[in-house]
Amino acid sequence: MAIIDVAGVRLHVQRLGPGDGRPGRETVVLLHGLLTDSLASYYFTVAPAFAAAGLDVVMYDHRGHGRSGRPVGGYGLDRFVDDLGALLDRLEVHGPVHLVGNSFGGTVSFGYALRRPDRVASISVVESEPATASWARKIAGLLDRVRHEMTANETEALDWIATHRGRHTARLARAAGRLVRDTAIAAEVTVCDLVTEDALRFLDRPVLAVYGADSDLCEQAPWLRSLLPRCRTVLVPGHEHSVLVEAPGRVRDLVLGWIAENASADGRDGTRGESSDEGGGRVAAVPVEVNVP
Repeated sequence: MAIIDVAGVRLHVQRLGPGDGRPGRETVVLLHGLLTDSLASYYFTVAPAFAAAGLDVVMYDHRGHGRSGRPVGGYGLDRFVDDLGALLDRLEVHGPVHLVGNSFGGTVSFGYALRRPDRVASISVVESEPATASWARKIAGLLDRVRHEMTANETEALDWIATHRGRHTARLARAAGRLVRDTAIAAEVTVCDLVTEDALRFLDRPVLAVYGADSDLCEQAPWLRSLLPRCRTVLVPGHEHSVLVEAPGRVRDLVLGWIAENASADGRDGTRGESSDEGGGRVAAVPVEVNVP
């Protein structure tokens, strides 16, 4: 474990490697979701498998989350993107990296790739979307609900969550409520340069987007394929938003396969203009949707 001063905030960082003294073949950076999430969602699911596969794994708690510092302000999406770039500089990771983002972490990944495509080899997002105007409306509504429930009806809300979702989820909800009450995150996170469809059309980085087939976000799949030059989407039946923690084996295999396809010295070689089917063979089309049984 390390606490690193980055962009004016102390970030809790964990780094895993192959463990046999060899440097990782590629660097993968894992970015978690908003409010109730932390790097633990990776540490206890896919991160060890990524390291065992020979990757240099970097994961960290976003500002305000987990064991990272919790400033009162500074929560605009662009600040989260700044944190990612500054952390890579501090860790002296100079080559293109593979970004893996769960929920809000995927939104940060899109933001960084649009800003610094030269430093990104590939993107894998789970239950996520870019920071469009639609995203901003949804996030603002979510944060308003959390702020209301954790101020006006906190005890009742936490009792309901503990009964229906478990005590661990209730503890996460309590922490999320404190973050929303004690900081400016609800007011600031959507104050950023929103992403347009024209900008996405020029994002020439390979993108894997994984969604629960029963999730509201799965409607993003055809939209992303229509815009991104190099995109594959995967729908996982029987799951909603919690795909990472409920189906970690499927996420592991999909992301490891995507990184292997797009591994290269400069992040530009490999599968430009191609995608692979689940059996490993090449197919002609770039935008492709896969349903995982």
